[in-house]
Amino acid sequence: MQRFNNILFVSHGVGDKKNALKQALSIARNNKAILTALIIYPELPKELINYREQFEMMLKEQLQKSIQVSREEINLSEEELQVKIEIENGKAPAVRIVKHVLKSGYDLVVKDAESENQDKGFKSVDIELLSKCPCPVWLCRPISEHRNKIKVAVAIDPKDIPPEGYDLSLLLLRISRSLADTCNGELGIISCWDYELEHFLRNNIWSQITEDEITKILMSVETEHRAALDGMIRESNINGKNGIYHIRGQADVIIPQFVVDEKIDILVMGTVARTGISGFIFGNTAEDILRKLRCSVLAIKPNGFVSPIKAY
Repeated sequence: MQRFNNILFVSHGVGDKKNALKQALSIARNNKAILTALIIYPELPKELINYREQFEMMLKEQLQKSIQVSREEINLSEEELQVKIEIENGKAPAVRIVKHVLKSGYDLVVKDAESENQDKGFKSVDIELLSKCPCPVWLCRPISEHRNKIKVAVAIDPKDIPPEGYDLSLLLLRISRSLADTCNGELGIISCWDYELEHFLRNNIWSQITEDEITKILMSVETEHRAALDGMIRESNINGKNGIYHIRGQADVIIPQFVVDEKIDILVMGTVARTGISGFIFGNTAEDILRKLRCSVLAIKPNGFVSPIKAY
């Protein structure tokens, strides 16, 4: 089972929902991991600088109370899991979070999703974390279901990807399978395929290709893509109940709609700084997917990813 060992929960100190905190506590318990809570708040105006110590004490006390309430709600004792609280203030919160990750070797960041529009999409801080944080980032939205009813899905593309993308796909399958095992036990695997030349072949007056030939091409493309998907799933060696959704269409349209239709609570997806493969890129397509999602997201980088942010 893929496990997380050193988890960082990020709080703004005020106005927090308990969604991410409860999920962070549950993940730490399920993984028997160390959990640290980091409060990041904006710089105080110079008129209030003398009250900084009192303000930080108040923020820590508020978070400690939220931790206690969340413990009671998920039946987690202090003996099972202790939480260390750290605090920092200043500009560029995403940069500060990444620096903490690099300095302390965290292997997962958990925070509340900051929605761009009506509980959909993600604000700039979350987008920056998704693109620059070297470890997986879990952006949480409310999950009302009991743990054994939470639905997990993973988005992958098995075709025409470089070695780091292929290895990332295997990692996505293994992590999402481990996550599904702690939830309702079923993993939804979604992969999109399409044939971009179809419109050209059907509508170009110079094309001599018949309808039957176009149909055969489409069947071949679909069959080849599905064979690659099945082979990747076999290579991942994941067990358990897996539902495969091999759907034709553009990923930035299909995946958000799939999440709604299947009532997915957590979507696992990869981010790679390159172009051409929907579901792995962190660029136009992946950002379009993220801006349409209403569920929690676990975003994972490929092995070897180096953040542009330095620890010091």
